[in-house]
Amino acid sequence: MHDSLCTGPLPRREFLRVGTLALGGLTLADLLAARAMAGVGDPETSVILFWMWGGPSQLETYDMKPDAPSAYRGPFNPIQTKVPGMEFVEHFPRQAKIADRFSIIRTLHHGMSAHNDGSITVLSGKEPAAPDPTSTNKSTHPDFGMIASYMRGSRTDGLPQYIGVHRSPFMTAPNYLGLMHKAFDSGDPTVKGYAPNNMKLAAGIDGQRLNDRKSLVTQFDQFRRDLDLDGSLGGTEDFRRAAFQMLTGSKVANAFDISQEQESLRDRYGRHRWGQNCLLARRLAEAGAAVINIDATAPSNKSAYFSWDDHAGPFHLVHANLERFPQYDQAISTLIEDIRERNLDRKILVVACGEFGRTPRLSHRQTFPGKKGGPWLGRDHWPGAFSALISGGGLKMGQVVGSTNSKAEYPLHDPVTPQDLLATIYRHLGIDYSHDLVNFSGRPVPILSSGRPISQLL
Repeated sequence: MHDSLCTGPLPRREFLRVGTLALGGLTLADLLAARAMAGVGDPETSVILFWMWGGPSQLETYDMKPDAPSAYRGPFNPIQTKVPGMEFVEHFPRQAKIADRFSIIRTLHHGMSAHNDGSITVLSGKEPAAPDPTSTNKSTHPDFGMIASYMRGSRTDGLPQYIGVHRSPFMTAPNYLGLMHKAFDSGDPTVKGYAPNNMKLAAGIDGQRLNDRKSLVTQFDQFRRDLDLDGSLGGTEDFRRAAFQMLTGSKVANAFDISQEQESLRDRYGRHRWGQNCLLARRLAEAGAAVINIDATAPSNKSAYFSWDDHAGPFHLVHANLERFPQYDQAISTLIEDIRERNLDRKILVVACGEFGRTPRLSHRQTFPGKKGGPWLGRDHWPGAFSALISGGGLKMGQVVGSTNSKAEYPLHDPVTPQDLLATIYRHLGIDYSHDLVNFSGRPVPILSSGRPISQLL
């Protein structure tokens, strides 16, 4: 937002569009009012999920098996970390230096082998009623960010409780919670002149035209007096005020204004999408948003690898990860360090994972239609065992939770379900995960029907 004055009054037709978001026609004030009905209070805790959709391989990241037969052993080598007994891939040297500041879960598992089914299970804790191998399923239950938005209710400053950076998962929907609990997509913070898409006003109205805030409020008051002949708008003042505070106030705009960060810190995170996504996520968590879901698919607009889905095809296991690993290592390690340096590691919980792992046995392919550069090396979908990184939230760090068999096929000790991970997340957010929601049929639906917080981390 600029501080110069508007050049003239805002025409009523344009004024009527002020505050309308890309949320199916809901106005911002409608959204704030509906959220306020869902809950009260703004707890101080936040969760940042670095969402690696596509399924990163456990054997190429945090659960390497260097002594496995060659048909299973990956192309990379493990390295020692600061924590005795915790090893992971050689391309994570920054994480290795701060391994005492996070824990690794090696025994996540479920039964869904398609991308959308696995994603729905991990993000919502509810398995799809009918698994879909074509990966086109959409959730019939809200994900944990939507539930956090519902349970937390609206913030008085207008900051959304659930934010997708730079975009949110596409396979989940708020369903019976209502559209107002859909994630607010921030847009890509690496683009020139970045500003979050959904906070911009309708086409043709930019922030500079709303800088005479007193004039804007005066016009709004006049507009209400003209139309409120039967008192139908009575009682909406608080929500209208909050809507315009979000659009014209400085606090929410400042939270999204990544340009306020020092250039040296932006460099430290990395001037790539994942680095700047992580930096923006930290700003939003620090400002009080409940859940920030970082889209960690393509590390840049120019990347050939739009997910972590490394089959033996165009997503070559080696080539793709050699592009991803340095940027992921830089971004996630800096996020963890930055949060700790700001004494926010009890307030903010960081989780990094995907929807499943990869097959223990390597797959090979000599050619791929329309592609050059074979032979191809990869792994297919595997929900039987996968890994996650977890940091902060006042939990115990520097641990490895669980162990898998010699080929990373399935858990041997301390198995962890997605419901257990979500119970840990809800505990941090102060949300009672046994609480019942109400579906479209008026029937109670528990937030989680199973799962307990991961005891080794408590």
